[in-house]
Amino acid sequence: MHTANLPRPTFWRQAAAAALVAGAFAALAPAVHAGECPANSVVADGQGQKPGPTMPKDVTDVVRYSTDLSKEPLALQGRLFRLRQLEMKPGGIVPWHSHNERPAMIYIVSGEVVEYASNCAVPITHRTGDVAPERNGTSHWWKNTGNTTAVLISVDLFPTGMKMDPHEM
Repeated sequence: MHTANLPRPTFWRQAAAAALVAGAFAALAPAVHAGECPANSVVADGQGQKPGPTMPKDVTDVVRYSTDLSKEPLALQGRLFRLRQLEMKPGGIVPWHSHNERPAMIYIVSGEVVEYASNCAVPITHRTGDVAPERNGTSHWWKNTGNTTAVLISVDLFPTGMKMDPHEM
């Protein structure tokens, strides 16, 4: 096909298209890291936020379902695959706890909560739709600093020999 006689896009069309693409990437960029400590604020465990409250406040925790993974084809001994729903009232607190033996992920269904993690120099704000990974080396506590009840879904690999603390995420 010969393109010499086809109209060429003007400079302004090209600039508008470039701005549109750049804007789309800029809008998506925060979502890529939503729910995690900003890369420039990650610190060694124990160098971030200090231990917080040791008792829960205004939080309910309901185990919706758990599966004994030793009875599944995976045959992972000593672990439950567990799904829980937590509701944190305004001012509610999930106390300081560790994830060294229990990896988890938290999905923020509604509301906004702030996490104070031992491996992050700044508090982490989690908003509706965010997923917060909780890995080995994570010790933290959470607070609902908003004006509405926050609803969270937690999935974890719970050690069957560990005492269930209904207030840990």
